[in-house]
Amino acid sequence: MRLLLDTHALLWWLFDDPKLPETPRGLLADPDNEVTVSSASAWEICTKHRIGKLPAAARLVEDIPGWLKRACFTELPITIRHAQKAGNWPQPHRDPFDRMLAAQSVLEDLPIVGRDDALAPFGVQLIW
Repeated sequence: MRLLLDTHALLWWLFDDPKLPETPRGLLADPDNEVTVSSASAWEICTKHRIGKLPAAARLVEDIPGWLKRACFTELPITIRHAQKAGNWPQPHRDPFDRMLAAQSVLEDLPIVGRDDALAPFGVQLIW
C-alpha cells in the first residue's frame, strides 16, 4: 500500500511519540508499504522550527533527507500539477501545507496517514 504522511504523523514517527496510535504505527512499520513524505512537510517543519513553534526539530531540519532515508520513507516532490490543484481548490482552508497535502493525496491516489479532520472537505482518504 502507498501512503502519504501528514506532517504531525511524520514527526510523531520520527521522534517515537506515544501519541501516534497503533494503527498508523503498524502501517508505517510494515516494510510492504511505501510511505511517502511531501516536500510540503519539510517546508512546514522548517518554517515552524524557524519561527519557534517546533524547537525540538533542530536536528531534523539540518538533514531531513537523511532522516527520511533512515526511516525508509520516499520523498514526494511538489509538481506544478499539485500546485495548480492546491491553489485552485475552492475550499476555504487557509493552511497552504494542508492544501498541498490534500492535492497530492487526490492526484497521486494516496491515503493520508493523519488525524486532521480539516482535510475531509477535500475528499481525501484519512487513515488514523
